[in-house]
Amino acid sequence: MNDDLPPTPPSSPTPMVLVDYLTKHYTTLKSRMTRLLGNGDLAGDALQDTWLRVQSREEEEPIHSPAGYLLRMAVNIAVDIQRRQGRSLPFDEVAELMDMADPAPGPEQVAEGRSRMEAMRQIIDRMPKRRRQVVLMVHWDGLEQKEVARRLGVSLRTVESDLKRAHDHLIARKDR
Repeated sequence: MNDDLPPTPPSSPTPMVLVDYLTKHYTTLKSRMTRLLGNGDLAGDALQDTWLRVQSREEEEPIHSPAGYLLRMAVNIAVDIQRRQGRSLPFDEVAELMDMADPAPGPEQVAEGRSRMEAMRQIIDRMPKRRRQVVLMVHWDGLEQKEVARRLGVSLRTVESDLKRAHDHLIARKDR
């Protein structure tokens, strides 16, 4: 793992020795991290965080390879950074999302829509039976006019005429 890093002392380094090693060999560690991660900025950020963690390290457990230890720590930190960045959005994108209008209708629009549907239902209910059937079969059931004519046993022309009259009736009553 540390084929291009300088040899490390065989003794167990203290946190200060790790900080010194990281400081002295920063360029070599960064180039190695850049190759591993494929991103120089991420490598630099990870090494900076590594330096901060090593500064606050209190453990005295033996570390046989400072270069390997620092690289592993930096790679783990880089993974954490990428996870955080993957889950969060930059502030300007969050602000933009907050400014977007919700396309869903609000309570007032829902109430108005229900009221209009009820008014339309009442108008349709007052239509002659066959005209009401034609409107519902075409607009509610989605049937073609030919199929409506066949089911009702009337001509296509009759269905067209009933549909035209129903539309005219709905348009005339809609604004009242």
